[in-house]
Amino acid sequence: MEKMTQQSQKGFTLIELMIVIAIIGILAAIALPQYQTYTKKARFSEVVLAASSAKGLVDVCYQTRGEGSLANCDTAEKIGLDVNGAAAGKQVKSVGITATTAVVTATGESTVDDSTYILTPTPAVSGAVSLGTLTWAQTGTCIADGLC
Repeated sequence: MEKMTQQSQKGFTLIELMIVIAIIGILAAIALPQYQTYTKKARFSEVVLAASSAKGLVDVCYQTRGEGSLANCDTAEKIGLDVNGAAAGKQVKSVGITATTAVVTATGESTVDDSTYILTPTPAVSGAVSLGTLTWAQTGTCIADGLC
C-alpha cells in the first residue's frame, strides 16, 4: 500500500492579498494630498523669501533715513530694490512696494495657486518696541491657501 503524503502549500490567500492592497490604497489616498500640500508650501517659501528681501530693505531705510515716516522708504527706487531681481525666483511672479504705505506684496506663480504674501509695516510708537523700528503684519491669500 502506497502512503499518500499531503503537501503543505506556502503563500498568501486571495483575501490576504486583497486586504494588503486595500490598506495600501487607503494609505496612498491619505498621503498623496498631504505630499502635494507639502510641496506647495516648499515652493511658496521662495515667494516669502523674495518678500523678505524687500522687507529688509524697507527696515534698513526706515532706521537710517526714515525720520519717523515711511515716506522716505515707500518705493523700490528709494530703498534700492531691484524688483526684477527679487522676482527672479522660479516660483515668484512679482514683488512690489505700494507707494505711501510701503506695503510689500509678493505674488507666486500658478504652481503655488497665484497666492499672495503681503507684509504691512507699522512704525513703532512706544513701549517694548524701540522707536525707529517697524512692526510687520502678515496677510495675503497664502493664509487661506495654507501656504504661509
